[in-house]
Amino acid sequence: MKKAIIVGSGIAGIATAIRLQNKGYAVKVLEKNSYPGGKLTQLHGNGFRFDAGPSLFTMPNLVTELFEISGKNPSDYFKYEKLDILCNYFYEDGTRISANADINTFANEIETKTTDSAKQVKKHLEKSAFIYKATEAQFLSKSLHKISSFLSFSTLLSLFKLPFLNIFSSMNQVNQKAFKDSKTIRIFNRYATYNGSNPYKAPGILNIIPHLEFGLGAYLPKGGMHEITNSLVKLAKEIGVQFHFNEEVTAIETKNNLAQSVVTKSGSYAGDIVVCNADIHTVYEKLIPSAKKLAEVDKQERSSSALIFYWGIGKEFAELDVHNILFTEDYKTEFDYLFESKTIYKDPTIYINITSKQIKGDAPKHKENWFVMINVPSVYEQDWENMIAEARKNILIKISRILNQDIESLIEFEEQLTPQLIQDKTNSFKGSLYGTSSNNRFSAFFRHKNFSNEYKNLFFCGGSVHPGGGIPLALSSAKIIDKFIK
Repeated sequence: MKKAIIVGSGIAGIATAIRLQNKGYAVKVLEKNSYPGGKLTQLHGNGFRFDAGPSLFTMPNLVTELFEISGKNPSDYFKYEKLDILCNYFYEDGTRISANADINTFANEIETKTTDSAKQVKKHLEKSAFIYKATEAQFLSKSLHKISSFLSFSTLLSLFKLPFLNIFSSMNQVNQKAFKDSKTIRIFNRYATYNGSNPYKAPGILNIIPHLEFGLGAYLPKGGMHEITNSLVKLAKEIGVQFHFNEEVTAIETKNNLAQSVVTKSGSYAGDIVVCNADIHTVYEKLIPSAKKLAEVDKQERSSSALIFYWGIGKEFAELDVHNILFTEDYKTEFDYLFESKTIYKDPTIYINITSKQIKGDAPKHKENWFVMINVPSVYEQDWENMIAEARKNILIKISRILNQDIESLIEFEEQLTPQLIQDKTNSFKGSLYGTSSNNRFSAFFRHKNFSNEYKNLFFCGGSVHPGGGIPLALSSAKIIDKFIK
């Protein structure tokens, strides 16, 4: 039986392991941490449970098909529910907009709360659906680095549609043409943050992202986001995948254009196939040192990182839902701080995720588990101790002002996740959440390929390579690799 070694047990690594085991490989997954999931993990404290990383679940079919190809019934392992409210948006002037999953309801809400019309909203979301349908088969499901990927009718059709996909305008420019009201523009500009990018630089083709929520739906797994990891690890083990935790990989040994073995601090593992679910910078810096490859990877701008506060809150807030956004009034300046000054704006946009709204066991009765996040720059030798202290103060002031409640007095439990910790725990270079940003119109082509030109049995998956970061794209990277391997 052929052997496959997976470096890292992020969601893409787990998905790749399942796919290869089903192809008849004996698969071993090597993970430096004592737990699987990478960023998709959880934490507990004082009766509160928190999803530690990704908080939005779209395209559940990419998870359920892993059970189906394994001959299992997905619902026996993994259950989820569709959200009726995608997000609640809060503005400094007191305006509150609830983004209903129903497009007509959402469009009418925008018409009621802003100077934009329901017709404008529906037209914009129709364009988002058009971009998705025009690009999904080519840019999300195939490698952009194989000539064969371009020798098909669907590719020719996609290329023909390029002039209509807003690739030569920024996301903000497209949204400003579609809407007049700053409130609406901020809602749609926000989608650039889903892959750690700047809407004032990223191409308008990223307006594909709203379709993932409004067109395909947003969901919450029963038991929380960490259940994606739990259920897939359970499946993987059942079909024979072996997980080795506390096994930090130190090198990938190569010879004669082949990756021959993977070395850890406690041993060596030979494999016919090696798949890296590690940040591509780490691969070329530490595992297969290559100054040339490292320089190619590092010349691309890093995505943003995150500063997260896990707060157990001793009260319930009826005005909040599972997903909530408290907007800054000056969105452009916030992104200038993030990507130009590499620091944190004094009035950041705040995201609050509260899974206890749907999963009652995630917080004690009459209390809530707040995952409070702001976008922050990647690590560039800033004074993080003072930046974090200042950001925490500003976040508390802003939330308290908008909700008319002293929030700090309600905090019963607190943990933090900083860019430095993200870098240390997940080997994400500079703590960037999504590898490289999409602030260049050709960034999709610049992302590292899913295979090695130098070593014919070495492949790459995860958020730092094609097609990008986030759960759906990471799972798609595993699916793309699956097509390469016999």
